[in-house]
Amino acid sequence: MSKQSNKGIKYLVAQKVTRRPKKYCRFRKYHIRYVDYKEPEFLLNFLNEQGKILPRRITGNSAKYQRKVAQAISRARQLALLPYVTDLLK
Repeated sequence: MSKQSNKGIKYLVAQKVTRRPKKYCRFRKYHIRYVDYKEPEFLLNFLNEQGKILPRRITGNSAKYQRKVAQAISRARQLALLPYVTDLLK
């Protein structure tokens, strides 16, 4: 009887959790002080496929540099270096 009762018992086992690599501010890591609005290839890293600016929680930027990136993207859009809205930007 003990063998039959053990078949029905399931033990809770901790699942293995894979950790994502820690996000970091690339501007602080590589000592980039100025975000140039005249480099659209670099600014494309901070836009999604529709042309929207990616949030800090995805890019890992600090608040200070996220503001600088947003300002640089705005200036590049005004000079027509980057589109405001698009389909399949990347």
